Amino acid sequence: MIKIDQYFDPASWQKFTQAAEGRETPFLVVDLSRIKSKYNEMVGLFPEAKIHYAMKASPAVEVINLLAELGSNFDCASIYELDRVLDCAVDANRISYGNTIKKAQHVKYAYEKGVRLYATDSEADLKNIATYAPGSNVFVRILVEGSDTAEWPLSRKFGCDPAMATNLLIQARDLGLVPYGVSFHVGSQQKSVAVWNDALMTVKNIFEQLLNEQGIKLQMINLGGGFPARYLSQVNPIKEYAEAVKQYLVDSYGVDDMPEIILEPGRSLAASSGVLVSEVVLISRKSHDDTTRWVYTDVGLFQGLIETLGEAIKYPVYTPKMETSTNAGRVVLAGPTCDSADIMYEETDYQLPEELEIGDKIFWLATGAYTNSYSSIEFNGFPPLEVVYVD
Repeated sequence: MIKIDQYFDPASWQKFTQAAEGRETPFLVVDLSRIKSKYNEMVGLFPEAKIHYAMKASPAVEVINLLAELGSNFDCASIYELDRVLDCAVDANRISYGNTIKKAQHVKYAYEKGVRLYATDSEADLKNIATYAPGSNVFVRILVEGSDTAEWPLSRKFGCDPAMATNLLIQARDLGLVPYGVSFHVGSQQKSVAVWNDALMTVKNIFEQLLNEQGIKLQMINLGGGFPARYLSQVNPIKEYAEAVKQYLVDSYGVDDMPEIILEPGRSLAASSGVLVSEVVLISRKSHDDTTRWVYTDVGLFQGLIETLGEAIKYPVYTPKMETSTNAGRVVLAGPTCDSADIMYEETDYQLPEELEIGDKIFWLATGAYTNSYSSIEFNGFPPLEVVYVD
């Protein structure tokens, strides 16, 4: 069983508990000061890079305003995210359209709003950009390895192989676009530092081939996201990832000829800012001699915990009785809906106090990313997840 001081100092934890007082569960408490701290840490580790916050992690106006004030750029995956950022008075030159899957009319809309930086990974999408966003900068996303070491892999749906990426960048030039750079994503919650080096080696080969064979000098590398947050298990400090990435870039390009570097953090900035507060609805066993308790809470996959699908993301689960209990037992954690898929953890060995009772609060730590944005609108009639912001 975890102890709360493993994740929070007393003053920080008090913010969450005070915000939780008197509220009906479930709800998410987000401490904006923790996002600010993580952003400043990343800027300090990558002072030459441009930070494009991945909106999908937590698209709240409160988060956008905070990061905009700190100087962040933004990566939008839809025109709806774009509108939200623009409504926060962020200039379009601070926004990239990072989704490679987009309607032609949405490309046109983004261009009319002033967006001039687009991701692509296919000829059809590239032609749409050329038609509806003429003269824009484009970067091609490549497929990279890393799914074995990422807790939330992103390697199959997006990207193309390096040979196709090279051809697309040549076509971009021929279509009147600016072949601007290459991007990749090593998978969300990536635990291996070496994966970035492998991807950057592939990017280096594309840079050299285009320069030597086509006279095309690419200007930018987009390293995507993937930097991990701390969940149930320990992860390497982000400083280790930063040092390895920067060393490879210097070794490959030198200081004077370094391309523009873009980072697209989402999880690593927002995850630690959130605590999802829930209540135990029911505790049961499946037979008289079953030693495993089924603990049903009023929050589940459809109220923001979709990343527990396949038990991929393992959130730290805390109840105040952990501080005094000496007797814990294995539990299955499940949500409140009538969908049988609404089980968060059945295979993973989660232990909760034997003293746990119906009505007790359960706190899901490190839930600041991909919870409110994944929460359903009205499955089984449950309302969207309420979010409370504190400074």
